[in-house]
Amino acid sequence: MKKYALIIVDMQNDFVLTEKTAVKGAKATVPAIKNAMRICHEKHIPVFHVIRAYDTNGDNAEIFRKSLFQKGQGFCIAGTDGAKIVQELAPYAEDAVVVKPRFSAFFGTNLLQLLREKNITHLLVAGTQYPNCIRATAVDALCHDFHTTVLTDCCSAQTDEIAKTNCRDLQNMGIMCLDFSKCVLD
Repeated sequence: MKKYALIIVDMQNDFVLTEKTAVKGAKATVPAIKNAMRICHEKHIPVFHVIRAYDTNGDNAEIFRKSLFQKGQGFCIAGTDGAKIVQELAPYAEDAVVVKPRFSAFFGTNLLQLLREKNITHLLVAGTQYPNCIRATAVDALCHDFHTTVLTDCCSAQTDEIAKTNCRDLQNMGIMCLDFSKCVLD
């Protein structure tokens, strides 16, 4: 029997709304993600929000980002408005929020355990951005034997070309890439 979960990755103010750090296509995906959340909740499909929460000094940032924090240009700092999930996508009471230390929602988190406890077999991936966190999460989901669908209307990148290239690569690995409206949640 198929059991779905929706994974929403990095839809935080600094990645969606803050001018200096926002992914260009992220804000445009908010309505589609909100719709996917609503439908998933109606169908009792678990929703997981996966976010970043950097230390002020960037000690827990990726090696290539540490210099930004050292220059005072950090983002998604734990406890700040920038690290909060955008208001339109605020988690419901039953949603789980998972803090990840790297690109993949699975790396260094308890997400796999939470999904296994719910007997999830199929993952729907939404959020930002394709070449980093969406791709890493989708590939790791596949490696953990989840049937994985990247929701193209619910994901973003800096350009359409980057999004299309990543979708092509993901599809070549066996990961589905399609609009949420085309998903059959049976």
